[in-house]
Amino acid sequence: MKRIAAIVIALLAVSACSSAATEEPTELVLLTHDSFAVSKGTLEAFTAETGIRVVVLQGGDAGTLVTQAVLSKDNPTGDVMFGVDNTLLTRALDLFVPYESPALANVDPSLVADSRVTPIDFGDVCLNYDKSAFSEVPPPSGLDDLIDPAYANMLVVENPATSSPGLAFLLATIAEYGEDGWQDYWTALLANGTVVAPDWETAYYANFTGGGGTGSPIVVSYASSPPAGVIFAEEPTDEALTATVTEGCFRQVEYAGILKDSEAARKLVDFMLSKEFQEDIPLNMFVFPAVTDAALPTEFVDYTEIPSNPLTMDPAVIDANRDRWIDEWTQIAVP
Repeated sequence: MKRIAAIVIALLAVSACSSAATEEPTELVLLTHDSFAVSKGTLEAFTAETGIRVVVLQGGDAGTLVTQAVLSKDNPTGDVMFGVDNTLLTRALDLFVPYESPALANVDPSLVADSRVTPIDFGDVCLNYDKSAFSEVPPPSGLDDLIDPAYANMLVVENPATSSPGLAFLLATIAEYGEDGWQDYWTALLANGTVVAPDWETAYYANFTGGGGTGSPIVVSYASSPPAGVIFAEEPTDEALTATVTEGCFRQVEYAGILKDSEAARKLVDFMLSKEFQEDIPLNMFVFPAVTDAALPTEFVDYTEIPSNPLTMDPAVIDANRDRWIDEWTQIAVP
């Protein structure tokens, strides 16, 4: 009898452990970059709907986020990761569990890259210009104009080795001029007085006249920068002081992926494609929702023009060549 009782107790213990192992989490850690932001109450709505609490863990910029996630692959620090973009995607794909959300039916198909990641938003890295600086000459219409002497000493760009928009702009020039032409383009660009800043903040606020800086009336920024200027203007205004050049833009897409598979994690990815979450994106992260029927705020409708034909590049091609391209750019820019 004692032996039978011991066996029964052991079986119950195994059953209890099995149940615990498959029990769904009631708290999820969302691993993301420092630019992640949502309105108060958005994630709380997910908790009210599912009973699952979301803890946001921010880990630097997108590059740092991916590096840290790769280093902790065997013991992930989060359940879901958001913020890896197409310039870094192939470096992170093996981290994620395949999942195709039913809500993908509402997503722009051009943004879908792999079953292991779900597109959440997109943004276009574009030339921006200070409208007040172009009364005598027209603003540039595309990349070619930037090497014209008429635009000498007007442009500030970000270093692609240290800046996400800087890398996107470098990729735009490679996509536009090809492997055999982009180096000559950059040589001409720098010879025309282009300034290189270490990051977007320096370029936009210290160098770009449209951002309060000095010296450069053209900057590499985002298609969403003009409405941001209206929203955050010191004095209320209904006129954007800057504008976007829609030719020569490079499209960045941000994805979410599941690090630890669970039904709760899948629900969070589904929620990030809900209209509630998608319509909260523009005024918090100043990018565009991936879901095609998400309504845009008035400022984005009035002051933003989405490029109709942005430049893109296969993430695998980017991954295979990124380091070499940056090294070659450095040799041109920092002889």
